[in-house]
Amino acid sequence: MKISDARQLIQVKAPVLSRRRRVLANAFNVEEYRKAAQRVLPAGIFDYLDGGSEDEVTLRRNRAVFDSWALMPSWGPVSGPDTSTALLGKSSALPLTLTPTGATRLFHPEGELAVGAAADRAGIPYGLAGLSTVSMEAIAQSHPALDRWFNFGLTSDAQALKDKLARCEAAGFTTLIVGVDTRALGARERDLHNGFTAPPALTLSTIADIARRPSWWVNFLKSDGISFPNLDPRSAAATSVVTPSMWQHILGHSDATSGWKELEALRQAWNGKIVLKGCVNPADVDKAARIGLDAVQLSNHGGRQLDHMLSPMDVLQESRHRVGDSIEIYVDSGIRRGSDILKALALGADACSIGRAYLYGLVAAGSPGVGRIIEIFGDELRRTMTLVGVSSISELKARGGEILRDIRHSGEILETTASGTTH
Repeated sequence: MKISDARQLIQVKAPVLSRRRRVLANAFNVEEYRKAAQRVLPAGIFDYLDGGSEDEVTLRRNRAVFDSWALMPSWGPVSGPDTSTALLGKSSALPLTLTPTGATRLFHPEGELAVGAAADRAGIPYGLAGLSTVSMEAIAQSHPALDRWFNFGLTSDAQALKDKLARCEAAGFTTLIVGVDTRALGARERDLHNGFTAPPALTLSTIADIARRPSWWVNFLKSDGISFPNLDPRSAAATSVVTPSMWQHILGHSDATSGWKELEALRQAWNGKIVLKGCVNPADVDKAARIGLDAVQLSNHGGRQLDHMLSPMDVLQESRHRVGDSIEIYVDSGIRRGSDILKALALGADACSIGRAYLYGLVAAGSPGVGRIIEIFGDELRRTMTLVGVSSISELKARGGEILRDIRHSGEILETTASGTTH
């Protein structure tokens, strides 16, 4: 081959000086965005985002359980495929929601506004945390077309309940997400070993970290003080910069005395949709359906609360079998690939929810990074649907039992339907 001929086969690319552009150009999956985020964040902040409780058995199980299900393609024509679906009566471009994450501006100065913008562009729902660092009114004003859900804390105070609901309604939040898995704070031992404090304290180790992570520290110190404007049901304004004691609130827990009575009162008081988040007990899913809730998000809080806890995928089939089609079921905790979404839907879920995954994108590349994470999930889901032989979400859910095999039972021929029965 002549040198002139070889030259035609070689592409010379100019160096990309922007770190964010390099990540967007060269990170092709969630794990690569995770590694990019780790290079940006101080060690204690990254472990707060990435870690689980105690021995992190639940954290590891959340991923391992997806590997227990193997895909079994069938031959035939595929069109599309179409990933659009309906969630709580509204169209969504993907069977995917962005679940609430607290103190998002701790990870990136734009915080929840950046996440909401990405969800709006992608056409999927976004759940705003009650402990968000941006007000619900700011999200509504910036993204009026966004399907806005709000993480709602239970209360037995009738007037406080009325005020909070009025504010949600005025800001156009149509769905409430009620978390029930934080009655106590999980023992997140990575944070203890790191001496993690919030807001970050200037110790010898953090001073050393400044040298290794200068961009994060510069952005953190230049930004306005972090506050939680949605805690006060009467005001959209942050009343003050958050004190260390207030930071303990975000690391703390909800009222352990709340129960089904408060949920039933909320159902009577709220005309919109309600999602119960944080249970992995099929009996609780059944109870939620019977009191008129609209969806349950099976979750173990990403392995951050109770260690040695069941994964949502462990109870998905039984939960669907108990409630039929009377309530929507979502799955979070450990979702990292589009194939994970396909497996969950084949076993009976209506959608999956992600938290850590989009935060990796936010840390690494801001709102475009969140958008790229969503895009990756969509691309992987469409590719997996094509390769297994389904053209739509409805077909995927109807044919779930034909697509998956539980390889934990390698000595058996096991066909599991989406309704949870085994033949």
